[in-house]
Amino acid sequence: MATILHKIKAWLYDNLLTQDNPNDYIARVISERSLGVSDICESAVVRGGADVSAAAMEHAVNLFLKEMGYRLCDGFSINTGWFTASVHIKGVFESPNEKFDPRKHTVLFEFHQGATLRKETELIDVDILGVAETGATIAQVIDVKTGSINDILTPNRNLKIAGHKLKIEGDNEANGVYFVNLNTQEHIKVDASDIAVNNPSELIIVIPDLAAGTYNLQVTTQYAAGATLKEPRTALLDKVLTVQ
Repeated sequence: MATILHKIKAWLYDNLLTQDNPNDYIARVISERSLGVSDICESAVVRGGADVSAAAMEHAVNLFLKEMGYRLCDGFSINTGWFTASVHIKGVFESPNEKFDPRKHTVLFEFHQGATLRKETELIDVDILGVAETGATIAQVIDVKTGSINDILTPNRNLKIAGHKLKIEGDNEANGVYFVNLNTQEHIKVDASDIAVNNPSELIIVIPDLAAGTYNLQVTTQYAAGATLKEPRTALLDKVLTVQ
């Protein structure tokens, strides 16, 4: 049996995306925090004993990532062992002679775990902490323009938000749907008129005219089944969303 080197913790949540079994659950890992390139390079030196400085490693990694992105955009597939990456085109072509139209078609990049990273899962111990006490919960989001799940945002197009107790309700000014820019921490609120569907299990909104970057999604509401809460509560999607 492989020696356990890693430990992750997770809470169980109601599985809101299946209808056949109302009593099943999904596990969500408790993330300590999001690490950037500099954090990982510093860890490689301090914890891993890397024989180059963190600054030199960060410089080399950024050069690698820049070149990898360039070659992906040329149509190459990438296999680092730790992950694979490839470029895809989404959208329907109505005839053999139809050209690529950015209004109908989208270029997407897909990343998947590679064989080396997959083998590391044998070294992970998973601690299920039980069923989490939940109020409002965001299960997943779908960018309608690209079909991307929990990943890409297309400004000024629709976003479907699935979850639990998400209906925007109550008179507190904080209630609403927000995109939080991870670089600036600016909270960009969706205009109430841009919430097309407002149900407990689903919101459909128009994504604001967001600048390129990475965002968190949060929903703040006083909704509760059969009641209105005195104070608003906030649900946060546990994925980082990207405007390209």
